[in-house]
Amino acid sequence: MIANYDVQTVEGGVPIKMWTRGVPVDDKARVQLASAAKMPFVFKHVAVMPDVHVGIGATVGSVIATKGAVIPAAVGVDIGCGMMAARTSLMASDLPDNLEGVRAAIERAVPVGRDVKMGKRDPGSWGDPPVEIVEAWAMLAGRFGQIVAKYPKLAKTNNLVHLGTLGTGNHFIEVCLDTEQRVWVMLHSGSRGVGNAIGTFFIELAKQDMRKWFLNLPDEDLAYFPEGTEHFDDYVEAVGWAQDYAALNRRMMMTNVIRAIRGVIAKPFDAELEAINCHHNYVRRENHFGQNVLVTRKGAVRAAEGVMGIIPGSMGAKSFIVRGLGNRESFDSCSHGAGRVMSRTQAKREVTVAEHVAATAGVACRKDEGVIDESPRAYKPIEAVMAAQADLVEIVHTLKQVVCVKG
Repeated sequence: MIANYDVQTVEGGVPIKMWTRGVPVDDKARVQLASAAKMPFVFKHVAVMPDVHVGIGATVGSVIATKGAVIPAAVGVDIGCGMMAARTSLMASDLPDNLEGVRAAIERAVPVGRDVKMGKRDPGSWGDPPVEIVEAWAMLAGRFGQIVAKYPKLAKTNNLVHLGTLGTGNHFIEVCLDTEQRVWVMLHSGSRGVGNAIGTFFIELAKQDMRKWFLNLPDEDLAYFPEGTEHFDDYVEAVGWAQDYAALNRRMMMTNVIRAIRGVIAKPFDAELEAINCHHNYVRRENHFGQNVLVTRKGAVRAAEGVMGIIPGSMGAKSFIVRGLGNRESFDSCSHGAGRVMSRTQAKREVTVAEHVAATAGVACRKDEGVIDESPRAYKPIEAVMAAQADLVEIVHTLKQVVCVKG
């Protein structure tokens, strides 16, 4: 197979292999990637996905394999963020003509958004978590207690009250149709407040370790834990727990969304004829090029041969259910979405409400200025992103949303 990537050489570092042909790459992202490539424990090369853009700490859309160390910022603070999709037995003809009722039912079933005011409960969390959420939390509580015993600061975090909730930003719940007019439910979220607290805590702890050891880094955000140290083991334990929380968070949301849709649509239907639940901000031990390494994917999905994944577009754009092709040069990875082409501030400044309304025509969703930063023009064209990674995944289903819920 002819290589579908370009190589950026880095003086004093490993090469950067970029699946970015036909899509824009910000110069600041290139600088950020070069800093990561200079870390002495980075294995083989850095792989860059077509949705790449500047991130906090490490570049979004980067895949970094390491030996002997882990960089907490290469995972980020939205630990375990990812996607879940389920195909139902419903057809487009089974949906009501006006989908606002479906949207409203989903928003009642799943806490969304964030609005923290003194003395008032955040509507994006549970005030009194329902029984099924409490029971689900019980599966995680024991391991969380072990983490908190070592790091008491993590005790007072939004853990139980955020399980089964959506959040804000680019997180969403959608009802979609595939090309055969079959109905899918798709959602995007992660480990919520507790994962953010864990990520933030350990990123800062790594920076403190670097200062203590007088280690100078090309970027302070690339602070790391060497394998064999106490903080390395504690971080791997905590990040693994947060990834499990994130996967369970998505499952609980999916259960409640399906229940909400059943309350609106009288026709009985099956809800998981096909189901996928995948992370795109995470770290795991894998074997690549005959070596056991730690792979951190920040804004990237595992795309080993035959492994199913989800690559969503922006509001109003197509999304894709994909099957991995197992491209070893990408460390068996693909993009996690379209990727931002505008910062949130820039999008709020340049995209008008009228443009957003036009771009989301035919979708039951928020049309107000509060979601302008998520409007389609703030993202790269998903078709160009998919073309750039044709050697990483094959498209199995193409979806188009008809309902989109955002916080």
